[in-house]
Amino acid sequence: MGIIEKMRLDGKKIFVTGGARGIGKSVATAFAEAGADIAIVDLDLEEAKKTARELEENNGIQSIAIKADVTNPEDVNAMIEQVLETFGRLDVAFCNAGICMNIPAEEMTYEQWKKVIDINLSGVFLTAQAAGKVMLKQGGGSIINTASMSGHIVNVPQPQCSYNASKAGVIQLTKSLAVEWAARNVRVNSISPGYIGTELTLNSPSLQPLIQQWNEMAPLGRMGKPEELQSICVYLAGDTSSFTTGSDFVIDGAFTCI
Repeated sequence: MGIIEKMRLDGKKIFVTGGARGIGKSVATAFAEAGADIAIVDLDLEEAKKTARELEENNGIQSIAIKADVTNPEDVNAMIEQVLETFGRLDVAFCNAGICMNIPAEEMTYEQWKKVIDINLSGVFLTAQAAGKVMLKQGGGSIINTASMSGHIVNVPQPQCSYNASKAGVIQLTKSLAVEWAARNVRVNSISPGYIGTELTLNSPSLQPLIQQWNEMAPLGRMGKPEELQSICVYLAGDTSSFTTGSDFVIDGAFTCI
């Protein structure tokens, strides 16, 4: 069997949080194209259903939509139960849901700070923890967390201290879980995308001046595309990455090198 065949995900059962659109949808599409069955988890159930239907129709796999708030332990546990009831097992978790608020630190309310931390960091912990419990019982699995280059640098010119702190936390959480679970065959890695041109980002009038500045600073002179995150996630989800755990993969067009 060649390396391309070895990287397929046929028979894998995966959930993707924040999977209805953007990066989550793009990576879920790659998982489906590689043969995996996918649970699309999102607060927007109608959009999640639409994405799940597209994955089924285009790839001949099974896909379901689940509404869940990743900051609510009861929602997360119910989501896991639905995944297991439908698929019978869980092989891969892509903990991807996240938000960003651009607010000067001196003006940020505690509620605003807490919302970003709750979704971006606590939400990743809750979903990774729930997935890990299942995978530890099964004897193995792969967890992929979405961090950010913002966990490595301080972005400018936008003020986003809560986002940066949350993503730095995701990177260290990933390493901690990887070490705790390594001997029991549950791998945990993270991806740290740079600026990615999702449909929502590119169509936001308020972001256009920032995008121009980001592109002027970027060594490649452009934002990344959601599909440029697909291959690393397929690799981490599959069996060819069996010696890869506790790693953070920065996919930013060399932005953090400057």
